[in-house]
Amino acid sequence: MQHLLRAGWKYPRAGWRALRLLGHVLKGLCIVALRFPALSPERQHAHVQAWSLQLLAHAGVSLRIEGQPPLGGPVVLVANHLSWLDIPVLHAACHCRFVAKSDVRAWPLIGRLATAAGSLYIERNSRRDALRMVRSMQTALQQREVLAVFPEGTTGDGREMLAFHANLLQAAVIARAPAQPVGLRFADQATGAISFAPSYIDDETLLGSIWRTLCAPPIVAMVRYGQPEHAGGRDRRAWTGQLRASVDRLRR
Repeated sequence: MQHLLRAGWKYPRAGWRALRLLGHVLKGLCIVALRFPALSPERQHAHVQAWSLQLLAHAGVSLRIEGQPPLGGPVVLVANHLSWLDIPVLHAACHCRFVAKSDVRAWPLIGRLATAAGSLYIERNSRRDALRMVRSMQTALQQREVLAVFPEGTTGDGREMLAFHANLLQAAVIARAPAQPVGLRFADQATGAISFAPSYIDDETLLGSIWRTLCAPPIVAMVRYGQPEHAGGRDRRAWTGQLRASVDRLRR
C-alpha cells in the first residue's frame, strides 16, 4: 500500500519540482543578463555557487561533500561523468570553470547559464580545437583559476568508468599545476543504493533524463575530493592513468 501511495504522488511531485526548476532557471537567466555585467568575478562565482545549490534543491537533490575542495587555483579537478547534473553539483560544491564539449553550449537555457559561469568549450573531434583548448587552459591556470574536466569525454552509466582522454591534462603538465581527483556518485537518500535516475547516456534525451530525475525519490549527490597531485615527471598518459584509478576509488 505504501508503495502505491508513493507511486501516486510521483507525478504531482515531479510536476511541482519541474515548475520550481523552470522558475529557477529563468531567474538565473535574468541574473546573468541584468546583474552579472556589474559584478566582480568573485561575486559572480558566489552567485553561481548559490544558484547551483538551489537548483539541486528544486530538483530533489541534496549535496554531500567529503574531502577538501580546492580553496583556489591553479588546479584541475578531474572527475567521472554521469549526468547533466554533474556540472551544477560541482559548481555547488566549489566554483570552477568547466571544460565542456561544445554541445553543452547549444542546450536550451542551460547552455546560456554554463557560458555565463565561465565554461570553456571544445570540439572533441577537432585536433586544431584541442590545441586551442590546451592554450586556453594553460592561460587560465597561470591566472590561478580552478578548472574542471571530465576526461571520459562523455557520460557513463555509473557502473564502470570509461577510458580517460589524456589530452585534457596536457595544460596542467605544461603549467606545472596540480590535478585533484574527484569522485561523483548519486544515491537514493532513503536506502543509500546507487540512483541511476540522473543518468544521461546513449540515445537518452536531456529532457527525458531531467524528467526521470524529477520523478525519482530524494537523491543525494556525493562529491568526494582526493588529494591534489603533480605530474611529478610523468607524461600525461601515465599521469592520467593514475588519476583515473584515484577517481575510480573515490566514486565507489
